[in-house]
Amino acid sequence: MSLEPRFLVIDGYAKSGRDELAAGGATPAGVLYQQMLERIHPGCVVDVIYPADPGVSLPAGSGLTQYDGIAWTGSSLTVYKDEPGVLAQIELARAAFAARVPSFGSCWAAQIAVVAAGGLCAKNPRGREMGLARKIELTAEGRGHPLYRDKAGVFDAFISHEDEITHLPPGALNLAGNRFSTVQAVAVTHQGGTFWAVQYHPEYDLHEMARLTYCRRERLTGMGFFADVEAAVSHVNKLELLHQDPQRGDLAWQLGVDADVMNEDVRQIEVRNWIHELVLPTMQRRR
Repeated sequence: MSLEPRFLVIDGYAKSGRDELAAGGATPAGVLYQQMLERIHPGCVVDVIYPADPGVSLPAGSGLTQYDGIAWTGSSLTVYKDEPGVLAQIELARAAFAARVPSFGSCWAAQIAVVAAGGLCAKNPRGREMGLARKIELTAEGRGHPLYRDKAGVFDAFISHEDEITHLPPGALNLAGNRFSTVQAVAVTHQGGTFWAVQYHPEYDLHEMARLTYCRRERLTGMGFFADVEAAVSHVNKLELLHQDPQRGDLAWQLGVDADVMNEDVRQIEVRNWIHELVLPTMQRRR
């Protein structure tokens, strides 16, 4: 029997969304999460599945309890739309709650966790929060929560979303928020299971944010983030240059980024805390 944790990564993207990312040079979301987990806990075993794809056989019950933790990626789907790829993931989250396998995830994951437990999400009237979520502040519940052990009380994070959590279900805590999105992190307890999730993306780095911005450069220009597509490409190039040379203080200043997003150990504290606080104890109890 393996002594290392076994993770199931849920890649929330439909194939069309994955193809869009691949065309722009972005790492597939599931692979990005796998790489993050393997970095934080070397030796772990990771399986990746794509529940938005038609005909995919999804695990439930004992199929889920073979895992010590379930990690959910972002997605370009919309959680409140009545679509097969969305409904399948909501049901999978409910099965994970019932199986009491601890979950963690980014962005889409927070919305899935809330909706699966009976809460609501909607389109954010302020539009899209893109690039960096500024001044995310821990709530009173967040300051005392193990998800945020060793995290600063106010921080920036990589982000890309235009839907937001509007109503928390029973058994959920709002752990962080900012002026753009009141709920930037949740801890949901439902049917005996636990799901910690953040609205932002600890798995991204400057390169991945550059590729995502490039993939959506025309849409972002249309939304007013850039004066024109050339300006969008210029921004992408700055992100890539800083990723290649983190000592470029001029670029860090121009982009307004610091260790919150450039230092992996800082950016991914929440994932590490989830593994140490929920996954490893669960694994030890079961084995």
